[in-house]
Amino acid sequence: MEEKILIIGAGLCGSLLAIRMAQKGYKVEMRESRWDLRDQALEGGRSINLALSDRGLMALASVGIGDAIKKECIPMVGRMIHSVQGDLRFSKYSGREGEQINSISRTGLNVALLEKADSYDNLTIIFDSKCTHVDLEAGQAKFKNKDGAEETVSADIILGTDGAGSIVRRSMMAKTTSLLFNYSQEFLRSGYKELHIPPTAKGSWRIEKNALHIWPRGKFMMIALPNLDGSFTVTMFHPYEGDAGFNTLNTPEKVRSFFEQYYPDSMEHMPDLVEDYFDNPVGVLGTNKCYPWQSYGKVCIMGDAAHAIVPFYGQGMNASFEDVRIFDEIHTQHQGDWEKVFTAFQDSRVVNTNAIADLAIDNFYEMQDKVDDIPFIKKRTLEMQLEQNYKDYYSKYSLVTFQPNLPYQDAMLRGRAQDKMLLDLVTENDPNDLVLEEVYHKLKSISVE
Repeated sequence: MEEKILIIGAGLCGSLLAIRMAQKGYKVEMRESRWDLRDQALEGGRSINLALSDRGLMALASVGIGDAIKKECIPMVGRMIHSVQGDLRFSKYSGREGEQINSISRTGLNVALLEKADSYDNLTIIFDSKCTHVDLEAGQAKFKNKDGAEETVSADIILGTDGAGSIVRRSMMAKTTSLLFNYSQEFLRSGYKELHIPPTAKGSWRIEKNALHIWPRGKFMMIALPNLDGSFTVTMFHPYEGDAGFNTLNTPEKVRSFFEQYYPDSMEHMPDLVEDYFDNPVGVLGTNKCYPWQSYGKVCIMGDAAHAIVPFYGQGMNASFEDVRIFDEIHTQHQGDWEKVFTAFQDSRVVNTNAIADLAIDNFYEMQDKVDDIPFIKKRTLEMQLEQNYKDYYSKYSLVTFQPNLPYQDAMLRGRAQDKMLLDLVTENDPNDLVLEEVYHKLKSISVE
């Protein structure tokens, strides 16, 4: 009998998962609470631009869509750091040639995945169908459709990819006693607001195209990522309270005055600054961790439903796509035995998604406060020299971003140990007095357990 898989959530993770399961020959039904993005894009101001890196590209390639997606990307080879005085400093992501991250539209990527999913006869997509509850043991999910009608859908397997507010996860949380379900949620004391730099009259980019721009200001910052149409998606990351707080910057005059003081070089590029600021909402930034990810051999969650993280390592989407690739590999090993698939998948992934969640918090403080510090600049200079001269040396950032086969936890442990050693070296010594080969051998001798 042909097994039916119900996927709840047609975002990035769910759409990629649906494609792979359809390719494996399952009868797949995917339901989404929102409308079809191909008919109407998401409302403005709620989507941080995405950075697609090697882990995500590897997963996209596994379903045959990697090359097509790369054509929709803008390469970013490093960070362009803007000082308060308007000075620019460029910091490459890697000392090796060809290593880059890629700016891509969230909506554009989701649409491309939906188009690919729609090409399979054994895959059905139903929009405007909100999941309200999952009966984990029966393998049934209840939905409320656009017309208000309620519907119960049965499936052999239910896969929850319905985001940070996952109803599938909440149904598992309701079984705390039987599943021994652990869940934690932690919010940053900062939120985000999306702004916009339009293209020039000739349709080109007003600031450097192939860079992720950062305005680091200690307790707050702003970043900008390029778009294909010549524009940039700009995101403020600010606290809610205090002089720089969103709740304080509550009049056009205060916003203009604040930008003139802290982001002066950006103002000429944002003619609609005030309008964007007050039109777009403030979003929250949080980390969700949980365990287990599966129940009764019938239901499993992945992506943000299992491990929502803050966006400061550019790995949220990449980690979700990696979920799909690892799930597929484990499925191949244990084909037909879903309980083994689910158990092996969650136990291989949870430690790694917890690691990238912690690294993303680290990078939040690094980006807004450390990238302009002298010790950090010295460390990055030394890392660039090491990567240029020793092809088997990878900085912490490179381990995470450009080593897609390396588990996140291994990247975190080695990367943190390397960072500590390098910071100690540049603090105690003039970097010009260091012998690069000796530094390299010290780094290679690090034991990580």
